[in-house]
Amino acid sequence: MIHLSNITKQHGSHLLFREASFQILPGTRSGLVGPNGAGKTSLFRIITGEEDVDGGEISCSKKTTIGYFSQDVGDMSGRSALDEVMAGSAETMRLAGELKEMEAAMCEPQSDDEMAALLERYGSAQEDFEHRGGYDLDTRAQTVLTGLGIGPDRFHLPVESFSGGWKMRIALARILTLKPDVLLLDEPTNHLDVESIIWLEEWLANEFDGALLMTSHDRDFMNRIVTRIIEVANKTVTTYGGNYDFYERERDIRLEQLLASHKRQQDMLAKEEEFIARFAARASHAAQVQSRVKKIDKIERIEIPPEERAVRFEFNEPPRSGDDVVVLEDLGKTWETHDGRQHPVFSGASGVIRRGNKIAVVGVNGAGKSTFLKMIAGQTEPTQGQFKLGANVELGYFSQHAMELLDPRKTVFETLQDAMPLATIGVIRNLLGAFLFSGDAVDKRIENLSGGEKSRVVLATLLARPINFLVLDEPTNHLDIRSREILLEALKNFSGTVVLVSHDRHFLRLLVDRVFEIDHGEMRTYEGSYEYYLSKSHHA
Repeated sequence: MIHLSNITKQHGSHLLFREASFQILPGTRSGLVGPNGAGKTSLFRIITGEEDVDGGEISCSKKTTIGYFSQDVGDMSGRSALDEVMAGSAETMRLAGELKEMEAAMCEPQSDDEMAALLERYGSAQEDFEHRGGYDLDTRAQTVLTGLGIGPDRFHLPVESFSGGWKMRIALARILTLKPDVLLLDEPTNHLDVESIIWLEEWLANEFDGALLMTSHDRDFMNRIVTRIIEVANKTVTTYGGNYDFYERERDIRLEQLLASHKRQQDMLAKEEEFIARFAARASHAAQVQSRVKKIDKIERIEIPPEERAVRFEFNEPPRSGDDVVVLEDLGKTWETHDGRQHPVFSGASGVIRRGNKIAVVGVNGAGKSTFLKMIAGQTEPTQGQFKLGANVELGYFSQHAMELLDPRKTVFETLQDAMPLATIGVIRNLLGAFLFSGDAVDKRIENLSGGEKSRVVLATLLARPINFLVLDEPTNHLDIRSREILLEALKNFSGTVVLVSHDRHFLRLLVDRVFEIDHGEMRTYEGSYEYYLSKSHHA
């Protein structure tokens, strides 16, 4: 279907990959992985024709439809949500119009030859229309939108009225509705809640029969969808048969084998070079010396890839809080809408958050999870009831909004220095190094950072303080799989208390010991792990 043969790509002096080859065959499900900056986005853009290669060949059959979802959704305006989704299938809609015109033309008198030519054109257009799923386009668009959390009551709202995260869902629905032959998805789960992620998993497994190539920081999602991993790293592209867990194991085995081969080669080269050095000046050994010089010149040196750096979160031992960290008594919140109406979020939440608890707050988008965290963090007042923080509780709050509160004109170093004014330069640099800010990166201005980098700055400022109660709203959102694993280990070892919202099921499954579910305005407590919650709730 799509064949990339010996392709080379470089940005300025930075070589992404050299003579790399792989194929996207019909029906294959592939995950694209690799460190930031390795060239994953460039590969997507090469496949779509948005970027050229510096060497090698790309072949793709003319009739292959490619759909590409990226994090850059562009401007959306002037249409309803449903119309925006349908507009992504412009060629299908054009074919529908063409078929109608030809059907009308068939009713007009014409010669046998003209009718035969018309029927041939009609048959070809109809086949293309059917291949693109034209007959159920409208139904599919509505099904996909609903599955991604935008129900019939919002189909006809103007796209301008949706927030950035919901616009991402509309852009994703647009690509899925297209039902292309090759589907390229760049982080499709970033702005989805657990329910929407599960829906997308099922849709890709049962409704989509094309080829898939995707990146995702959600380990569970990758494991359930892909059967092959394509790794972009160390200036090459390597294919692994299997899901993400298999890839990690196989990559480690291959690295061990590479290190062993490298050691054997280094030992052999050392012996040859020792022989050359010892006998270089002796005329009697001149032929042997020349032979060995030629031999080692021809040997292709085994290169060891640089160790992939990842964020290392290390929490200092926090001061001990009281046994009851938060006591909730009939807590409730109502927001007032723009037109003055009351919008109840949830009510009647009672319970105790105990020292050392790791609690997940779960519920569908809009259920009030972030509102609940804001109340506990003291960012908004409850409308009813009350909550009380326990003795010696030092609270740290992470939210997506916290990234917007960073001073854009300050550097990364200055931002952390403000958070820990008594610390030495060495201590600040060490903490920033753990968050992948080293060398000149510490002097980057906040306004020039990516979302992921800003997220890491906020987490670093949290760690700069002696906190024993962490309230985290989607802390994993901008972290890659490896960095999520390291955060997970740190939180598991953290002796304080954690309450968090996350749509990463792998993360929740391995961390939490209690679950608070907000559902239809009520909060239920599950005294057990995330798996226990799934088995006892309607999500089982």
